Amino acid sequence: MKTSVTIHLYATLARLMPDSAENYPIVRGMPVSDLLDELGVPKNQAKLIFINGVKGNLSSLLEGGERIGVFPPVGGG
Repeated sequence: MKTSVTIHLYATLARLMPDSAENYPIVRGMPVSDLLDELGVPKNQAKLIFINGVKGNLSSLLEGGERIGVFPPVGGG
């Protein structure tokens, strides 16, 4: 069943944000890893994943209506 989520990609991933990020269509029950594949986000670049403000992971299942934030690895010194 189709539903949608809100997507936020940060830092170096921001260039991959879809135009429909506020209402991105998904299939209910899809894992975050499938969503990242659709968006072209390399899994090794998804260091932190938040779903509705709570830490998630690549295998977290999406039901629709979630806010998803994905952060790349951060370097610095």
